[in-house]
Amino acid sequence: MKHQLEAELNNTIEWFNRSTSALTEEDSGFAPASGVFTAAQQVAHAAQTIDWFIDGAFRPDGFDVDFEAHEAKVRAITSLADARAWLAKAAENARQAIASRSDEEWEQPLPAGPVMGGLPRAAIFGAITDHTAHHRGALTVYARLNGKTPPMPYMDM
Repeated sequence: MKHQLEAELNNTIEWFNRSTSALTEEDSGFAPASGVFTAAQQVAHAAQTIDWFIDGAFRPDGFDVDFEAHEAKVRAITSLADARAWLAKAAENARQAIASRSDEEWEQPLPAGPVMGGLPRAAIFGAITDHTAHHRGALTVYARLNGKTPPMPYMDM
């Protein structure tokens, strides 16, 4: 199971990085409308959510749903490079979590609550993939709005 979880995570990060690679540091502050996340904040939010899923899967109280505090941390990010570093660190932390837990631990149910309550802990990786895909899709639109063509995420060209 751990090999499968790591493969899913690695693909998710690879696809995210590839499809958002057209964006540069100069695009960090771009947002298509007032009040929405900038490019840097979109990446930071994806990174933060990976950390959030990993932490919540093993936190006795389940997932931290103080979304205002989470958003404040993301809104403080102004650099795409910093956001990408956070994403890389979040992915590495997730890999370490996979490696340090047994298959039996990953099969245990998530804490009761509004976020995936009762599903096996391993289900967070499908949610990470889905959530990250949502944000990489938004970021490809950001790239196109800046006159850039994002590469196909699933193949190295």
